[in-house]
Amino acid sequence: MKDFKTNVMRVLEKENIPYTAHSFFNGKDTPTDGVTAAGILGKDAASVYKTLVTRGAGKSYYVFVIPVAGHLDLKKAARAVGEKSVEMIKQSELLPLTGYVHGGCSPIGMKKQFKTTFHSAVTELETVTLSAGKVGYQIEVAPEDIIRIVGGQTADIVF
Repeated sequence: MKDFKTNVMRVLEKENIPYTAHSFFNGKDTPTDGVTAAGILGKDAASVYKTLVTRGAGKSYYVFVIPVAGHLDLKKAARAVGEKSVEMIKQSELLPLTGYVHGGCSPIGMKKQFKTTFHSAVTELETVTLSAGKVGYQIEVAPEDIIRIVGGQTADIVF
């Protein structure tokens, strides 16, 4: 992995944000679910986060970053971004909207920066591990750095 760089890694390096790269890529059988990825990486699932993209009632898009074993509470998520409601976008919309595929979506380096909310428990972690923008590749970074680089906020958004 020494010479392999994703767009996420390039953005972090440009911003002088230290990170650790991890890989569990093994070809066509690479898992896309975060709990399996956490296990392969030897990480506690509570410190590995997934990126979810939603559309609000007002048709704006929002990004939520939550623990891989967690479930997004759509009502809490809507309140956190000041919407009446939010719903998950269709998987087919993800790539054209963000530039990322399912299982490789990162809040860093999307085609357009959307309002991003991290589950509040992230601030209790020394480091958080999340997608490096490609299936099978993860980055581990300080939560405050990732929140700052995406202009994010934190809120209780899981049930």
